[in-house]
Amino acid sequence: MTDPVSPDGDPGEPGTAPSGKTPSGSAPSGEQFVLDLLDRAVAGMGGQSREGQHEMARQVARAIESGDHLLVQAGTGTGKSLAYLVPLIAHALGSDKPTLVSTATLALQTQIVGRDLPRLLKTITPALDRPVKVALVKGRSNYVCRHKLEGGFPSEEPSEGQLFSLGEDTSVPHFAAAMGGPSSQLGKEVVRLREWAEDTATGDRDELLPGVTDRAWRQVSVTSMECLGAQKCPLAAECFSELARQNAADADVVVTNHAMLAVSAFEGLAVLPEYDVVVVDEAHELQDRVTGAVSGQLSVAMVHAAASGARKHTGITVDALNTAAANLELAIAGVPSGLMPNGLNSEQLDCVDQLRDACRAALSDSKGDSSVTADGGRQLARSRLMVILELCERLLAAKENREVVWFSRASSFDPQQGYSQPDDSAPALINIAPLSVAGRLREGLFADHTVVLTSATLAIGSAFEPAAGGLGLVGPGAPSWTGVDVGSPFAYPQQGILYVAGHLPKPGRGTSPEALDELEKLIRASNGGALCLFSSRRAAEEAADAMRLRLDLSILCQGESTMTALVKQFADEPDTCLFGTMSLWQGVDVPGNSCRLVVIDRIPFPRPDDPLMTARSRAVAQSGGNGFMSVSATHAAIRLAQGAGRLIRSTSDKGVVAVLDSRLSTERYGAFLRAALPPFWPTTDPAVARAALERLARTPAPQAAG
Repeated sequence: MTDPVSPDGDPGEPGTAPSGKTPSGSAPSGEQFVLDLLDRAVAGMGGQSREGQHEMARQVARAIESGDHLLVQAGTGTGKSLAYLVPLIAHALGSDKPTLVSTATLALQTQIVGRDLPRLLKTITPALDRPVKVALVKGRSNYVCRHKLEGGFPSEEPSEGQLFSLGEDTSVPHFAAAMGGPSSQLGKEVVRLREWAEDTATGDRDELLPGVTDRAWRQVSVTSMECLGAQKCPLAAECFSELARQNAADADVVVTNHAMLAVSAFEGLAVLPEYDVVVVDEAHELQDRVTGAVSGQLSVAMVHAAASGARKHTGITVDALNTAAANLELAIAGVPSGLMPNGLNSEQLDCVDQLRDACRAALSDSKGDSSVTADGGRQLARSRLMVILELCERLLAAKENREVVWFSRASSFDPQQGYSQPDDSAPALINIAPLSVAGRLREGLFADHTVVLTSATLAIGSAFEPAAGGLGLVGPGAPSWTGVDVGSPFAYPQQGILYVAGHLPKPGRGTSPEALDELEKLIRASNGGALCLFSSRRAAEEAADAMRLRLDLSILCQGESTMTALVKQFADEPDTCLFGTMSLWQGVDVPGNSCRLVVIDRIPFPRPDDPLMTARSRAVAQSGGNGFMSVSATHAAIRLAQGAGRLIRSTSDKGVVAVLDSRLSTERYGAFLRAALPPFWPTTDPAVARAALERLARTPAPQAAG
């Protein structure tokens, strides 16, 4: 088969596309040692030397030596994990502090700890002065609590809207957790958890296969606030979480996640060991993950649950708490969901103030006798009161601390009807999040550490400023940094087409009949092998249902099985299609002919009613900037690039990225968005796209390489 793109497209020289200021000069001895180690590792693993990987390792080594922060874009196929792990290890061997690697997703965290580091260390350890110690650190609720297993805490299952998870790394999803399951299964899951807890060496939830539901896991774990602490807990010496932290303190390389970085930077809590250098992988996710980790949610149901627990486990009078809850319920009843541009009104603030006072009094009354043996029930009750007190403090100071406040209501799911949005008569949830995380990241992360930020999608065109600005690296007082693009080994113009369906009407609510017709023609031309990414779960399900009626192909849809099972089937069956939301790209890495068509239904702008994005856009506009381009368009560009990046995963892959949103070719901001994408050969001609897909469908799948 011939190349699916114009033969005179120029791939450029892979791996040699630096942007921003690039340090120059001959390689110092430390830098040469890093490059020698990298060559040894690549040869030992049977790989090939890549210029982009060499350049990235060189830049990371220089950043560590100079102390300047580094933003490095490394395209798919660069081998970026080796490119930063080798200089990190070389530095850690001579440092009295560990180095850190932070990831956004569980998948990459598992890959680094379970695959990349063991393979790397096997090849380079003979060239090192001593063995390298590696540790993994997660939030406390990710580990089994031995004291809870022994009955040290009451077994209470919070209801919907009563989850007290402030400051936990809940932004890292556990894929099995989403499966839910009938309540009759809960006992079986807990029994299996107890049996597993007897044998596990780490107590780490992610080592339990198959996984369990969140509800079952809560029966054997505690949050950081619920924990009695090492000083009081009778089983502290056997605590899995404390053991993980001890191992991290003695390690050379510590792997963690963005939420833990956020808790460390924002709360100043010692959840991580003291470190001097950190590599933030999947750095395009850092702002959102940090925001999620430090956002809070208050509901009347939470107050009632806290009052009930305080009365039951501490014996105090909770009339003041219940009165405050009743007053708050009246003050927020019927308030429309959405952003509160000026924060809570005076009546609502008075109720929150009353609730704060009631929490303070309850915490004072429930202290108990410190000389008495640790009481898990008392600690659980007090931890819930402390969460509510902290949320009240934040809500009362929201305006002066530039925090965003909005109301929301939980959506419901019916197997027959799907997801449905509640009306404004449903109980309201009060949400609060920082307008910007830039200042706190600048103080808590960048001020005292050397930070390397890396991703395949960190720059838009050649500009790193859009990503850097949201992290505190732009503006008065910003620390110095270097931006470098080390390119990709892939010849994108020869390997892929970017097809924008410019003839389609602008997207409205749902997927238009014209877009569904276009989707059918594309999938028919490719004879399957399509990864179709949609703006919402409902859009994905409706499109999958429509295509099943029109096409004689196997079509999988997100939610019908676990992500792992769906992706495996998609990879194993070359003509099967997989439909899901834009977030699906995080779990899809399918080189070869099984993914020869990636369809994106619309530009992934934030929802128009997204309160936090709306507040951030307004803040930019008020300071004289372009809120749409700085917030919405930048958000969309990075996510569009991530989705499109699912197509070419090896040097032998070929295919088409089809965007069914005409605005990408017709609107002025289209050029800005396209600049973030890999340099595919572009077309708006549907015949060209379909012809390329037909050729690919007739071609035997080559063996994946790269």
